[in-house]
Amino acid sequence: MDAYSRRLMCLVFALLVSKGYAQESTSLVPAIMTFGDSVVDVGNNDYLPTIFKANYPPYGRDFANQKPTGRFCNGKLATDITAETLGFTTYPPAYLSPEASGKNLLIGANFASAGSGYDDKASYINHAITLTQQVEYFKEYKGKLAKVAGSDKSASIIKDSIYLLSAGSGDFLQNYYVNPLINHLYTPDQYGSMLIDSFKTFVKNIYGLGARKIGVTSLPPLGCIPLARTLFGYHEKGCVAQFNTDAQQFNKKLNSAAASLQKQYPDLKIVVFDIFKALYDVIKSPSNYGFVEATRGCCGTGTVETTSFLCNPKSPGTCPNATQYVFWDSVHPSQAANQVLADALIVQGIALI
Repeated sequence: MDAYSRRLMCLVFALLVSKGYAQESTSLVPAIMTFGDSVVDVGNNDYLPTIFKANYPPYGRDFANQKPTGRFCNGKLATDITAETLGFTTYPPAYLSPEASGKNLLIGANFASAGSGYDDKASYINHAITLTQQVEYFKEYKGKLAKVAGSDKSASIIKDSIYLLSAGSGDFLQNYYVNPLINHLYTPDQYGSMLIDSFKTFVKNIYGLGARKIGVTSLPPLGCIPLARTLFGYHEKGCVAQFNTDAQQFNKKLNSAAASLQKQYPDLKIVVFDIFKALYDVIKSPSNYGFVEATRGCCGTGTVETTSFLCNPKSPGTCPNATQYVFWDSVHPSQAANQVLADALIVQGIALI
């Protein structure tokens, strides 16, 4: 985070504390609720019969205790860093984990699942928690929270919490582009419109359950992700231009949908986090951000492993210094890149605090 951004955050923090808005934990919001895909999954998939897991080395090698937690990263996710910036000393737990109980529920919960996205059918095939089911789990969470905190306090927590959603990348990279049953039926633009319908339904549903501050990430530059370069780049240098165009078209629709929802629900605050530009700038000029490698991941071969796009548990070869890599595996950013993204998130998300 640059000096200006840090000063801005300190000023906001001081104002909120002086007005008495900060919670007992001195965090800027009472809780964080997270929905979506592998970019924000903190371990829910450890409890599911799916191939999309990160509960083995080298995942988590730079996290606390150097242990894998189910995060698809060498260390912290952008949402972890955001939670710290907002004043949280512990992270909201994965909802399916034993930690999601008692007083731990007071700071929120994480419902995200690797292999999930806006397209419930694709999520179902991946044995991930569909976005629809994540909303059902949130409904269940509300009941548990009321028992722990009492109805008045739980209602206040639900209303003042920040709700984060990360979805869409897997819908395109692991479904649309590789599934002829879909990409022969729909253009990327048509498929994107279907995903936007799912986004609007999600927002309406959690609004109906009390959410009032929602942040959603845009699509990243899909054509620059190592998986896309390897499978679809045809050994050409640079990003897959068409995929980036598709992502930008989707992001326009997402911004338009968010603006429409904002008008429909005047008491709703909704922010679209521009992940595309933040990550694209790093990939195009990595040395400006302290990175050396932006075209392949740190773990395994760094492109695509023999069975999947994840690190290979049988040959956990990794680069010696992940801080030099924008990507950790062939899809997910490293902790160092997540820091850059989190800095962008917190500045763009001031309106939610």
